[in-house]
Amino acid sequence: MPPTEPGRSLGSDGPLGLQAPPPECRAASDDGPPPGSPGAPADGLLDNPAGWGAADTPAGPFALVPVRPDRDLDRIVGWMNDPAVAAFWALAGPPETTAAHLREQLDGDGRSVPCLGVLAGVPMSYWEIYRADLDPLARHYAARPHDTGIHLLIGGSGDRGRGLGSTLLRATADLVLDHRPRCTRVVAEPDLRNTASVAAFLSAGFHYAEEIELPSKRAALMVRDRARRHLL
Repeated sequence: MPPTEPGRSLGSDGPLGLQAPPPECRAASDDGPPPGSPGAPADGLLDNPAGWGAADTPAGPFALVPVRPDRDLDRIVGWMNDPAVAAFWALAGPPETTAAHLREQLDGDGRSVPCLGVLAGVPMSYWEIYRADLDPLARHYAARPHDTGIHLLIGGSGDRGRGLGSTLLRATADLVLDHRPRCTRVVAEPDLRNTASVAAFLSAGFHYAEEIELPSKRAALMVRDRARRHLL
């Protein structure tokens, strides 16, 4: 990918929130009972990212490990307070700010799973894998059932601007498509101002679908289609 611009972070902004899905998506995206209730699928709404295992990449094995606040909070708080990250995630501040953001997901119904990205055994990035069709994002584009969204940030400045983000985005999209057979598209909505992030998605096999106006930003809707994954 092109070099990261000074002061820019390779990242995709955080989620719009974990409210109920819009009515037009509920029937099409219905997976049955909520996770944990009688008759609910054991793997939840996202087919159990904890069990996906590692992807081989040119930089080493890469895995998504679901966040445990007791173990991971300090690390993630440090990343969120990096000015290059804070410019797009808006979660800088005391640990309570990040803890509340994580807790909203961890205490929810499983439609968004916060993860550490672990490369060759080293935690170096933060990811959110979420059901885009069940997210408020679905009000702003033509969502399909089981669309899966990605938010990410690369934690260390030394890991930015050298193509690593594109490598990991491709690996993560492949993990989603390999382990979520009902998902036909992986989507993301980086801020249009975050040109490094948009470039990384393009290099990772996503295509620019459209520009969308979200409550907190103007975003580029980036899409990686299952049908085109081996062509891009």
